[in-house]
Amino acid sequence: MASLVAHDTQSQVCRPFSMPVNVGERLIVALDVDSAEKATRLVEELDGVVSFFKIGIQLQLAAGMKPVDWLLKRGKKVFLDLKYNDVPETVERAVHDAAKMGVSFLTIHGNGPTVRAAAKGRGSNSNLKLLSVTVLTSLDADDIKDLGFEVSVEELVLYRAKKALEAGCDGVIASGQEAKKIREFVGSKLLIVTPGIRPEGFSNQDQKRTATPRDAVLAGADYLVVGRAITTASNRRKAAVNVITEMQEAFATSVSS
Repeated sequence: MASLVAHDTQSQVCRPFSMPVNVGERLIVALDVDSAEKATRLVEELDGVVSFFKIGIQLQLAAGMKPVDWLLKRGKKVFLDLKYNDVPETVERAVHDAAKMGVSFLTIHGNGPTVRAAAKGRGSNSNLKLLSVTVLTSLDADDIKDLGFEVSVEELVLYRAKKALEAGCDGVIASGQEAKKIREFVGSKLLIVTPGIRPEGFSNQDQKRTATPRDAVLAGADYLVVGRAITTASNRRKAAVNVITEMQEAFATSVSS
C-alpha cells in the first residue's frame, strides 16, 4: 500500500495511510445482526456514507457467505471477522479460500504458527490484509489474570503486536487505549484497526476498553469499527456521519501537526 508517515505531535505517533485520506472508507460498520435481511437494510440505509462493512460470526452463521457476495457485488469492502484459530493447515486452507473471495480484511486469533499459516494461505498475489487480534476490547486486567496471564493488558497487547509483525500480519486489532503504544513500538509497519469505539455519551455496554472516534484516531488507529453506536441509533445515517466527521477532524489534526 502506498503510504507516508504522518507525525502527530499531540500523541507522538506515526501512522501509515494513503493520501488523501478517504475517511468514509476508514469507518467500518459492524453488521452484527441475525439475518441477511437486517444486514441489507442497514447497508442500504448507509449507502453513500459508509462503504466498508464487517461480517462476524453471528451473521455468517445466520446467512453463510451470501452477505459477503452481496456486498462485494455492490462495490462494498468487506471485513470478515471470523477470528480464525485452528491447527495451521486448517487456517492456511481457510485463508486461501477467503483470499479468493475478494474480502479486504480477515482476522486471525492465534499464536505464531497460526499466523504464519494464514500468511502462507493468503499468498503474495492477494490484496487481503491479515489482522491479528491482540486483546479483545471486552477484556480488562481482571480478565487477563483469569486467563492465566501475569502481565498487564498493555504488555500483552504489545507482545502480540510484535509477534503478529514477525509472523507476517498486515495489522492488528487493538483498542484505542493501546494504539499509541503500538505505534511507538512498531512505527508504521502495522495497520491498527480499532473496535470498542464509543462516541461521547454512548454507553460502554459490554466493552471495557473504549475510546471515542477522535481519541482513537489521534492515538494512531487507521480504521475504526463501529457497531451499536450506529446500528442502534434512531437515525443511523446521521450517527455514521457524526462519527466520520469526528474522524475527519482527527485525521486533519494528525496531518497538520
